[in-house]
Amino acid sequence: MSARILDGVRIANEIRSEVSAEAKNLTAAGVRPGLAVVLVGHNPASEIYIRGKVKACEEVGLYSEQHTLAEASTTLEVLNLINDLNRRDEIDGILVQLPLPGQVDSKKVLMAVDPAKDVDGFHPVNVGLLSTQRPGLVPCTPAGVMEILKRSHIPVAGQEAVVVGRSDIVGKPAAMLLINANSTVTVCHSKTHDLPAVCRRADILVAAIGRAGMITRDFVKPGATVIDVGMNKVTDPVEFQRLFAGNSKREENFRSKGSTLVGDVHPEVAEIAGALTPVPGGVGPLTIAMLMYNTVKAARLNRARWSVVSGQ
Repeated sequence: MSARILDGVRIANEIRSEVSAEAKNLTAAGVRPGLAVVLVGHNPASEIYIRGKVKACEEVGLYSEQHTLAEASTTLEVLNLINDLNRRDEIDGILVQLPLPGQVDSKKVLMAVDPAKDVDGFHPVNVGLLSTQRPGLVPCTPAGVMEILKRSHIPVAGQEAVVVGRSDIVGKPAAMLLINANSTVTVCHSKTHDLPAVCRRADILVAAIGRAGMITRDFVKPGATVIDVGMNKVTDPVEFQRLFAGNSKREENFRSKGSTLVGDVHPEVAEIAGALTPVPGGVGPLTIAMLMYNTVKAARLNRARWSVVSGQ
């Protein structure tokens, strides 16, 4: 048996196409959705992510602008920029690229973003809205996980789901979304007793632990759907062999690049799972697609809010 591979690129393209159509409709009605991306310093990985986000905005017809502050910026300087963006009507979404330099108080900065413009869905107001099933902005990666399940016609209601990882960015919101979709959910972490046995109960297993190839076949019930949220760079040849021994294509690529990307799920899981997201090409493309979706959603919610305020 070999797992059905869930194509995140195809699903992300579907969502981008839908977002583009809605952005066009909003723009025709006089509201062009706008995203502001804030970068502090010159972290090369962050710069690559931001370029991808700005390019995606252009492709779906959103307005975007990038604000880059100096590496030595203070918390107050970042807060001043956030407050300025909060006040601007043409900016519907604000994304603060993490990590921020050590001297900047990340929690203060994220709390300062207007919840109505918090396209990352990290603000406690949006966390509360998600918890109580009210309209709000949902974190992009967990929202993407749910889109993969829905658009791949994988049943969620009544299923047993296990989420490995309890981060505020992925694990907790993914668990909340699965609960809202009527799954029975277990959240696992470093203190979970007999983790493989708990994971083997899952009809849907979401791996978001941040450890390369940690989820092996012993963790997976035959036929289960496995969603791999991890994105880990492997440079150690011994670790590479543990994960990809005998995979000549990967070996050639590793020799030429000196590294390879792998998720939290060991490749051998493909032999036992019923469905599996690949890395790369699984959850990753959905994260940016859902950011575009959230920006348009924020524009729509903000327009509704302005209509109520102005009495239209």
